Amino acid sequence: MVSIVRGPSLALGQMRRRPAAFAGLAAALFLAMAAVTLFGSLLAAALAAPASVREAADGPGLVVIAGAFGEIAVLVAFFVVVNALGFTLRQQHRELALLRTVAATPRQTRRLVRGQVVATTLLVAVPAWLAGAAAARWFLAALQERGMAAPGLRVPWSPVPMLVALVAALVVGLAATALAARRISRISPAAALTASATEHARTGVPRLLAGIGVLAGGVLLLRLAATRPPHELDKAGQAALFGSLVLLVAVALTGPFAARVLSAVLGAPVRALAPGVGWLADAHLRGYARRLSSAVVPVALLVGLSGTMSIMTSTARHSPAATTSAASATDVWLRQAELALLLCFAAVSTLNTLVAVTAERRREFALLRLVGATRSQLLRMLTAEAVLTTAVGVLLGATVAAAAGAAFSTAATGSALPSVPMAACWWTLAGAAALTVPAILVTGLFAVRGPAAESAGGGRD
Repeated sequence: MVSIVRGPSLALGQMRRRPAAFAGLAAALFLAMAAVTLFGSLLAAALAAPASVREAADGPGLVVIAGAFGEIAVLVAFFVVVNALGFTLRQQHRELALLRTVAATPRQTRRLVRGQVVATTLLVAVPAWLAGAAAARWFLAALQERGMAAPGLRVPWSPVPMLVALVAALVVGLAATALAARRISRISPAAALTASATEHARTGVPRLLAGIGVLAGGVLLLRLAATRPPHELDKAGQAALFGSLVLLVAVALTGPFAARVLSAVLGAPVRALAPGVGWLADAHLRGYARRLSSAVVPVALLVGLSGTMSIMTSTARHSPAATTSAASATDVWLRQAELALLLCFAAVSTLNTLVAVTAERRREFALLRLVGATRSQLLRMLTAEAVLTTAVGVLLGATVAAAAGAAFSTAATGSALPSVPMAACWWTLAGAAALTVPAILVTGLFAVRGPAAESAGGGRD
């Protein structure tokens, strides 16, 4: 069976048989490629115009805006891609393990996964290019309307931003694939099949060390933001926002450990309020810390980024160092536009992850039904889990936002106490809950359908 995974037929067959497993990855790749095309097209518009046209507008200029705006957005977009790719592979873990047991080599397994990533990237490339180019024209028109871009600038037709978007998506996707597929392709076939139904109890030492290193990097970025002088608020804001993203990456790396600790603390009131399903929900979350971490990280991303942007905007408005001219209003509009784009990426990541995490528990739910649990009890348990997941994610994200906001406030006002917009914070909490709880419950409704005996014996779907 040397040629069992040779050619693209098996990779495409997997995608046709289980399109839902690749929907999240396709959405993430679409957003990432559209974002790169968007900001690449803006840079092309600025570079293709004569110098007299580029300098005909007030403000920092289109190159600076596109660069500062795009660097964070593109990083978040590819963070979402890596997260989605991990779940696409996780949903195929059992199939990949079975291929290993029937003589597929590690190299053939990796080739299969690479083929799936390349096929998904090519599938969404054209729609992503069109969406990115249209968004670039809309964004340039909005900048021109506010006097932040010269009226004579136009987005040229150029294949370069599109090719850069395609190459960047392929490089990130294939690099993430190499890391994600490494474990199943290196262990023995029997161990791979066993691992497809179990979870490691501990976070590996290399991952913890990497998390600590990234955490230190985030702290250094926040220190850099805090030491900026008041007349460099834009640089302080970019450093604080980038620092918050780095801290969220550290949360993703150390997530299982942090999620286990926080769920143990926050699970106590849930167990007290609902002794039956609350205890079961808390036990599941603590017993499957890696799965909990996977669900918590996108919620923390959503809360952390939106909280950081809201706090920085409110602090800048109340800072004596901030101007009260029309330029200040345009800065606020830019931050709001950036926040909207980041929230779009974070929302896609949250929905993709929560749906994937809940859907893969179909066999677990079936086993619980076989030992006497009813569908209504399982849904109440999922409700308690959704509440705990939201609480842990919100707490982690709020901690990151508070740290970033304090750093920016130190630069803007000299005080580490930022101006916190309570209304915006409540909307952020409501948005996180509105994404998390319905996503888990609706997916759970589909996961508990059908005969329990059939679902329990069928593996993960």
